[in-house]
Amino acid sequence: MARIAGVNIPQNKIVQVGLTYIYGIGDKFSKQICKDLDIAKPTRVNQLTDDQILKIREYIDKHFSVEGDLRRDYSMSIKRLIDLACYRGSRHKKKLPVRGQRTRCNARTRKGKAIAIAGKKLTPLKK
Repeated sequence: MARIAGVNIPQNKIVQVGLTYIYGIGDKFSKQICKDLDIAKPTRVNQLTDDQILKIREYIDKHFSVEGDLRRDYSMSIKRLIDLACYRGSRHKKKLPVRGQRTRCNARTRKGKAIAIAGKKLTPLKK
């Protein structure tokens, strides 16, 4: 099993797809890595030699911030906004949309599941 940047890459995947299992490397960067290291497109992870795996590891360490470092940088930038008490920081703190989206409706992804208001009854219609 190939272990790159602390992540076990699945054996039966194509190298380009397998590299996307690493946090911080998407489709674009995995294509770039394969191109720069001359890894053929149909090559699978279990077909890689130890030398190729080592080259991939070194290339990623040299050119990308991935996994724990990237997660830490991301959380520290959000913490910085919260500490500054700027508008974006206050939106992060309240767990509301940060980039100007409306919240009257359609903010369920950020706000979580809707909660029914307990004890609210409809008023009967007058005749």
